[in-house]
Amino acid sequence: GIEKRELGRTYRYISRKMGMRILPAKAASYIPRFASMLNLSDRVQVKAINILKKARKKDVISGKGPCGCAAAAIYIASVLEGERRTQREVADVVGVTEVTIRNRYKEIAEALNIEEEVEKKAKEEEGGKKRKKKQ
Repeated sequence: GIEKRELGRTYRYISRKMGMRILPAKAASYIPRFASMLNLSDRVQVKAINILKKARKKDVISGKGPCGCAAAAIYIASVLEGERRTQREVADVVGVTEVTIRNRYKEIAEALNIEEEVEKKAKEEEGGKKRKKKQ
């Protein structure tokens, strides 16, 4: 049979050529539940939803799994709002792989031009956590 991935790619290709916009199950509708399971603030939820809105406008998440998109948005928002959760933590709660989060994160962050900011903040928080442990 046809692989799900190949079918999705073909579907996205055809819809792009036809100028159609595909709206997947709303990734944003998953944000409150996942954020709550990760004990994240409302601020992070709002940020994640805004990230998804911008990503949708740039047509980055069209045809992608809503859970993976929600997971990446939560990861990005948690880092930017100073409540960092690791990709592993988010993946475990959401039920997607770290690779999925990494792929969606790269696509979304690049499209929104926030990759450097996220990487910088993630490193700062990582460094902060490591220093705290040594004390």
